[in-house]
Amino acid sequence: MTDVSIGTPDQLRDPNYTPPLARAVPLGIQHVLAMFVSNVTPAIIVCGAAGIGFGSDQGALGFPDMTYMIQMSMLFAGIATLFQTIGAGPVGARLPIVQGTSFAFVPIMIPAVAGLGTAGLAGLMAGVFIGGLFHFCLGFIVGRIRYALPPLVTGLIVLMIGLALVKVGIQYAAGGVPAMDAGMRAIAEAKAAGTEVDWSTIKFGSFSQWLPALVVIVVTLAIKFFTRGFMAVAAVLIGIMAGYAVALVMGQVSFASVARAGYFALPNPFMWGFQFNAAIIVGMCFMAVVSAIETVGDVSGITKGGAGREATDKEIQGATFADGAGTAVAGIFGGLPNTSFSQNVGLIAMTGVMSRHVVTIGALFLIVCGLIPKIGAAINTVPINVLGGGVVVMFGMVCAAGVNMLSEVRWNRRNMVIFATALSVSLGLQLVPEALQHMGRTAQILLTSGLLPAAAIAIILNLALPEQLDD
Repeated sequence: MTDVSIGTPDQLRDPNYTPPLARAVPLGIQHVLAMFVSNVTPAIIVCGAAGIGFGSDQGALGFPDMTYMIQMSMLFAGIATLFQTIGAGPVGARLPIVQGTSFAFVPIMIPAVAGLGTAGLAGLMAGVFIGGLFHFCLGFIVGRIRYALPPLVTGLIVLMIGLALVKVGIQYAAGGVPAMDAGMRAIAEAKAAGTEVDWSTIKFGSFSQWLPALVVIVVTLAIKFFTRGFMAVAAVLIGIMAGYAVALVMGQVSFASVARAGYFALPNPFMWGFQFNAAIIVGMCFMAVVSAIETVGDVSGITKGGAGREATDKEIQGATFADGAGTAVAGIFGGLPNTSFSQNVGLIAMTGVMSRHVVTIGALFLIVCGLIPKIGAAINTVPINVLGGGVVVMFGMVCAAGVNMLSEVRWNRRNMVIFATALSVSLGLQLVPEALQHMGRTAQILLTSGLLPAAAIAIILNLALPEQLDD
């Protein structure tokens, strides 16, 4: 229910209305906190794949650790949100849209840096920048390409995104990739020496790693199902705080990085370098199409839930322009792709406050956080297993969102054949990447994520097969 003390019903449905500051500030910060964990998690995952994440020694060697990328996730989420709420010419929907780092791009970004370490980040940033420019250009045609992406295609893509990420969630909850690799080495060495494995020295998968992660999951579910309002919206954040407290008591939290971090820092252009990589660029451009369609849905959901009307073509076009501009600028300074956050749609429907100026306040809060390295370093203190408990839930929700989209599909024989073929090939390549080991790295990056083959097969078959197949 809406709070009438914030404004009249007509005012609350007006994007240009500004509530009293005493109410607008907490409402704006609420929008940011609802997406905070989801916003910084992709940076943590990508840094882990690049070798500068949890358990890395790169910080001690003088190379920037993931604190900087966490900063950029906050800073450019705030800047991209300002593009949406304030706008600049045709850029921006001028609606209460919260932007943030997108999970959708993670299955493309992981193989882009995996095995290359920090050297892979230069190619990734070029892909983010060019993908952002391509995303911007989609604003001119986004309304005309929607026909090629019905729920059968978009639902399958979202499901594949979730399936690509669930493995990462379990790895994190059990202790992280560095601990997993160390455990595998210890087991191999013991077998080679013909001795018993000393399981007490292997951290990965131990009860001490799983306990904080399970606390996160249990608390998140309890908050989600037994509370209402903002508590329910921020369930994952509260669950991570509970798991963090348990990990702190167990001695798993280190504050060394906070002490080393500064109080203020500006973003550095081309922080990770800039190197053209065809596979990453193609992958980013493909995911830009998916992200653009997601933004169309979010804009429509916000105007329908908050103002009781359909989104205009100008708003949809402006939102897509802002998506691309925010991503391109982030790529220049070492950030990751941005997109509209769907959590925000539900929050606006819940509060009934349509004011874009409320979200602008939240964006300014994000920008301030992104300019203070100690905040990024404080986030860096969250143990990987605690984060794992949170992402297990979040990645599962991505899968569930895909299934929900697929529920709109009419499951006749034609659509079942399309779905079965696309899922079988794409999931198979994702599970057995070695099947493409004789191909070049470009093909491996594009195909083993599972997203590109899933989308290509589904789109081509959906356009090519007749609406009615003989039984």
